[in-house]
Amino acid sequence: MDVTDKLNMTMLCDFYELTMGNGYFEAGLQNRITYFDVFFREIPDHGGYAICAGLDRIIDYILDLHFSEEDIAYLRSKGLFSEAFLSYLRNFHFTGDIWAIPEGTPIFPQEPVITVRAPAIQAQLVETFLLLIFNHQSLVATKANRIVRAAEGRVVLEFGSRRAQGTDAAISGARAAYIGGCKGTACTISDQLFGVPAGGTMAHAWVQMFDSEYEAFKTYCEIFPTNATLLVDTYNTLKSGVPNAIKAFNEVLRPRGITQCGIRLDSGDIAYLTKEARRMLDEAGWESCKISASNSLDEYIIQDILRQGARVDLFGVGERMITGKSDPVFGGVYKLAAVEKDDGTIVPKIKISENVGKITNPHFKKVYRIFDKATGKAEADYIALWDEVMDESKPMELFDPAATWKRRVYENYTIKPLQKQIFAGGKLVYDRPELKEIQQYCREQVETLWDTVKRFENPHNYYVDLSQKLWDIKQELLRAGSL
Repeated sequence: MDVTDKLNMTMLCDFYELTMGNGYFEAGLQNRITYFDVFFREIPDHGGYAICAGLDRIIDYILDLHFSEEDIAYLRSKGLFSEAFLSYLRNFHFTGDIWAIPEGTPIFPQEPVITVRAPAIQAQLVETFLLLIFNHQSLVATKANRIVRAAEGRVVLEFGSRRAQGTDAAISGARAAYIGGCKGTACTISDQLFGVPAGGTMAHAWVQMFDSEYEAFKTYCEIFPTNATLLVDTYNTLKSGVPNAIKAFNEVLRPRGITQCGIRLDSGDIAYLTKEARRMLDEAGWESCKISASNSLDEYIIQDILRQGARVDLFGVGERMITGKSDPVFGGVYKLAAVEKDDGTIVPKIKISENVGKITNPHFKKVYRIFDKATGKAEADYIALWDEVMDESKPMELFDPAATWKRRVYENYTIKPLQKQIFAGGKLVYDRPELKEIQQYCREQVETLWDTVKRFENPHNYYVDLSQKLWDIKQELLRAGSL
């Protein structure tokens, strides 16, 4: 295979998905309808919520599912797969149903974020790709949202391309960061592909290229007068960088009537340096000059320097966002929840474990969000059987599945389903929103959460409760499994 050719992402799967597929085929189970859930168990950074991302990429993947003759020849060379199964793969495409929580939605552990209903081979084969996209993009979107909230309304840009763990992580990571609230990226191709606004000005090499710092700044202002953000920490921020920037602004921009400009600091004591830089700029009549800061920032550092009075208008955040450095694994899993008999009867399935956190919620389910009518705030999520009917006119009692004596009755509430149908019978039925719409939706949905849920430290535990019917079925399967 020529690696410069477009890769067939159908082959981006764990090998056991193919051996299981062959096994299902030989056992006559290839048409058995199965239900799989994508969910996660823990929120990164011990936060109060996560942000769902990656659905748009998953849609493209599902639409393109196929095996080429080259793929089939490779599989034949492994000496494991029957010719009948390889022949089946020649006409392979997705014919099932998918429901998913839209990108930008706050999500919580144990609830089905994506549900796949499809013939066994199809449902099994998509596991790896769905997980890697959901896990990566949700991780970055969640981290970005935390960082954006720490900035308290100041602009945050994604600067992580060179530190990302691979090309796709850089490209898709910029998109996920935008969903989480970043205003733009340094990654040019993410703008070209997705419309994430790309921007940038200079690195230290530009300043070092000239005989003097002032000459570097003056030249840049002359070439890019409407995009003049100068990197002032190459030599000495306060003794030369800021004074030379002011001099260049005065000599190049002011005669042209240009007042919009900026400086950036990428090292040193950001809190102290930005306060001093702000004073110097204001005294020189450049109150309109914006101050940007970068240098291994995250939500905790941003929060701390702002508390110390840092005068920063824009943050550029790189490695700690794009890699989710403090908690770099999202931990989403893909588990069988039910199978369907020929007569349409849905048979719930459960995975039991000595580790209680790994016990799954069985059956074909729907997940809902309960909002208080008086405040508009999200109160809890509710997982029910697919055919249970929600009636807002009646009081609704919820209980903690892990501590069933903890109960609460809701009366003045609205309840909304979280998942949307994405594919029906293999056909795309979802109206894909624009990226800006997803970002705005994310902002609005985060605002529905109580501040106690959004705390960085010791956030309030947002409840994800099971319906009584679902809880009873789960207990029956647990009892049966322990016999």
